[in-house]
Amino acid sequence: MMKQYPVHTIQSATNETIAYRQCGSKGPVILLVHGNMSSSVHWQVAMEQLEDSYQVYALDLPGFGDSTYNRQLESLHDFSRDVTSFVEKLDLQKVHVLGWSTGGGIVLESAADIPERYEKIFLLDSVGIKGYPMYKKDESFQPILTERIYTREEIAKDPIQVAPILNAYATGNKDFMRAVWNAAIYNLKQPSEEDYEIYLDAIFKQRNLVDVDVALTTFNMSHEHNGVVEGTGRIDLVQSPIVVMHGINDLVVPLSDSTYLGDLLKDQAELVVFENVGHSVLTDNLKLFIDTLIQRI
Repeated sequence: MMKQYPVHTIQSATNETIAYRQCGSKGPVILLVHGNMSSSVHWQVAMEQLEDSYQVYALDLPGFGDSTYNRQLESLHDFSRDVTSFVEKLDLQKVHVLGWSTGGGIVLESAADIPERYEKIFLLDSVGIKGYPMYKKDESFQPILTERIYTREEIAKDPIQVAPILNAYATGNKDFMRAVWNAAIYNLKQPSEEDYEIYLDAIFKQRNLVDVDVALTTFNMSHEHNGVVEGTGRIDLVQSPIVVMHGINDLVVPLSDSTYLGDLLKDQAELVVFENVGHSVLTDNLKLFIDTLIQRI
């Protein structure tokens, strides 16, 4: 069973109470930022591998895990305000920050606001800098690729990606949630039964699914229109070197999102493609992930 780390809390400048786990007392600082439908619990297997040589922090974003959810979150930049405040309140310096999936976009937004705090950025199966498109569904529940959805009302009613998840959260349907994760995220390898239960308990603490999905569709740090909104160009404010890691068998975020960013940033970015890995290298090949990380810190 995974090692469990105690939960600490800190008051954010946004008036949220941010929960976090911490381990290690020496070495470089690593900050781990989770994605959608998860929490700092999902980082614990990595924390155990890193704690002897690094100071590791893993937070719960607002509306996830044990953090509060006092405001409706409007964008990934809004989410990133809590990451930025966390770094500033704990006065973390020369941070190696790692964002997984949705967390990748949040990390980039924070790095655009406080570039001087971040030594290096690691993106893991990250949402692309033009966001995550969602589409209207036809009678057969297939996406209509010419019709984007992006309003809160449309997204909350989405019959495939959103409404069934909201229903599972409302009814505590762990079997359904397990089926979703097995199909999309643990498609190559599942965690142990004990660990899976711990992950499910963490997943069901999410209260902000529609906020996240809306934020993903409107996220755009590029200089181009993404089909919903014009780009902010804020990617230019990110100064740190970026390591872009992506599983070649990822069924959630297309590899092309990471190759696009690698091509765009040229010398600022290094693209690392994991073979035989899906959206969760932490379960598919933890050693590969840890080795890749520590070689670049």
